[in-house]
Amino acid sequence: MPRKPLIGINTDYRTAQKGVPALSVVFAGYYDSLLQAGALPVVIPPYPDDKNLDAHLEQIVSMLDGIVMVGGGDLDPRRDGYMLHSSVKLLDERRETFDRLLIEKVAEHQLPILGIGTGMQLLNVSQGGTLYLHIPEDLPKALPHRDAMDPNHRHGLVIEKDSLVERVYGENDIRINSMHHMAIDDVAPGFLVTGRCPDGVIEVIESLDDNWFAIGTQFHPESPSATALDIGIFREFVRGVVSVKQRQGIHLLEVEDPVLV
Repeated sequence: MPRKPLIGINTDYRTAQKGVPALSVVFAGYYDSLLQAGALPVVIPPYPDDKNLDAHLEQIVSMLDGIVMVGGGDLDPRRDGYMLHSSVKLLDERRETFDRLLIEKVAEHQLPILGIGTGMQLLNVSQGGTLYLHIPEDLPKALPHRDAMDPNHRHGLVIEKDSLVERVYGENDIRINSMHHMAIDDVAPGFLVTGRCPDGVIEVIESLDDNWFAIGTQFHPESPSATALDIGIFREFVRGVVSVKQRQGIHLLEVEDPVLV
């Protein structure tokens, strides 16, 4: 009997501080969106970096049908050979180490992936791309991409035809949330830009490899500031996961289109 797709979600990690023990957290929007899209989310905390980690990651990835890599703080540019910028607010070291090892395993197995925010940036970097470290300095003519006084800050999105994001948004006047200061510079080999801010800043990438269903969004379709259309990103991702598994001879429950009332 067909089952629902099993989709992993990595988590943020916060070290112990002033009597508060260390904890892993993930915003409810990620797993609620996957549930709404017809999948079953599975939360993956950042395991310690020890001799068993590779085997643990191998087992986890082999059990999943797909994975969502979530947003958060900034990647450490020093891990990719660049200097640290004063604007960078680093991810916790334990999380970043785990995420980088996890995404290597995801790519090795060509597990379907949706990277969001930092997750998209890590997807790009892990596959050979680069990042702008601070948009206001690197791209001084760009529109504002973060407003500390407005968590609902938005800008337009220009999309490519025949892309996943076109299936989501169609010909609507698209405006997406924006809450980042880093952005993709060089796009990783094997990926195509399918969505940009009108100023040219990259907002969506999709894999060109027919054997690896992978997409990244700089904006946050899981956020409270998302629109009703944005859930379509998760729906199309889950639909793509189902299609991948069907080609492998595994039949999952297909995503049903929402009933409009």
